[in-house]
Amino acid sequence: MLEQRLSRQYWHLVGHRTELLADNDFILLKWADGEIVLFNDHGNIVAFDNLCPHRGTRFFVEPHGNQPAHCPYHGWRYDAGKVHIPEPQRFTPCDLAKAHLNEFQLEWCADFLFIGVAPILSLSEQLGETEPVLEEISFNIAGRFDFNQYPFECNWRVALENALEPYHIDMVHPDSLGSLRLEEGENVFHGLNSIWRAPVGNGRVDKQLRAMSRLFNIDYRYEGYQSLYIFPYAMLSSTYGYSYSLQNFFPSRDPGRTHFSSRLLTAPVLPERLATAQTFFESTARINRKVFDEDHQICRRIPIHALHTHPILADNEAKVRHFRESLKSVSG
Repeated sequence: MLEQRLSRQYWHLVGHRTELLADNDFILLKWADGEIVLFNDHGNIVAFDNLCPHRGTRFFVEPHGNQPAHCPYHGWRYDAGKVHIPEPQRFTPCDLAKAHLNEFQLEWCADFLFIGVAPILSLSEQLGETEPVLEEISFNIAGRFDFNQYPFECNWRVALENALEPYHIDMVHPDSLGSLRLEEGENVFHGLNSIWRAPVGNGRVDKQLRAMSRLFNIDYRYEGYQSLYIFPYAMLSSTYGYSYSLQNFFPSRDPGRTHFSSRLLTAPVLPERLATAQTFFESTARINRKVFDEDHQICRRIPIHALHTHPILADNEAKVRHFRESLKSVSG
């Protein structure tokens, strides 16, 4: 099955180092095989299935927060790299050496965190020429401002293809993303990944955005709208590099649903500009949530079979064409 191959054989962009700075910080992400926990274990970042190895109770139920990996059912806990078992003498007939978390492999691209099950490529090989772009972005992120997670009522490919193309923006997002009046822009393809960069065509908005640079301490940005697709399930988009929206479109066991999440990651702010930047980030978070809700409402109208029965694509849907070709190339 395609989704199983993608999930097991490739690296997945799941977060940024600044989201897991304190001991016991965690992030919970959902995908077809269950739930992924990203966890700060005394400064060591680990990723594991959200199931206690005793009876399968979920350690965490909130999408993010700060709390120990402690099972509320029988008190088993994960701490300092080990599973700690209350009253181990009660388990004499059992091999407690098998009582361990189901962990994922971890790799870093600068400060961006990737997880893998059994990847067939190194992370550097999978990223190709998108790697230096991700590195530059990662060093210009100071923290997370917003976390948004809910199921899209459509197949993950429908949701992701929508995120890949700008053709729908004027129709679906006239008062949100469409207000930027993005110009034609340019698509760049790097192996399985792709980048779209487009200047902001709304002169008044572009002038306002340029003026916002006085709030930030950043040494990398694209002066316009930039959207990176990181194969197979992630998008990273930004306007002028003041914040970045990290989106995951994970498959669900139900082919008619997508486990969607987005994080608003913010650039470093000059100390004397914190109040103004706070207002700017609040506005950005509201607009992002509106854009994703608009995307969800249109995507839920598209049945799964349309992915195969309606192949006509415009020239500004080139990233969709590239995505479909990439899926064919890895499906064997």
